[in-house]
Amino acid sequence: MRNNAMKRGVFKKSSWDIIRSGVTPLLFTAIVLVLISFGLRQVEISGKSEGKRILEESIYRAVAKCYALEGHYPDTITYIEDHYSIHIDRTKYVVHYEIFASNILPDISVIEL
Repeated sequence: MRNNAMKRGVFKKSSWDIIRSGVTPLLFTAIVLVLISFGLRQVEISGKSEGKRILEESIYRAVAKCYALEGHYPDTITYIEDHYSIHIDRTKYVVHYEIFASNILPDISVIEL
């Protein structure tokens, strides 16, 4: 029967075959797009946390360098920025810098906005 249908040029598809042939590529494309967007979101999240970690480590290194060179910890975070080439992007981070005494390591916290 199939040969006869092919000879006549008439080949009927069921409605299920038509729906399946249209839905399958759309479903596959949607799944791929969801996976790509999920992956990009994970990269963005890890990039943000990595930036915060790098800034915090840079501040601690600059504070330790100041103590080694000058014999005391800096009074303010602004002093570190001005004298030790630390740049803080104030649109992304808030830095809490609290000093107890000139010979005690200050409490430093970097908070992501």
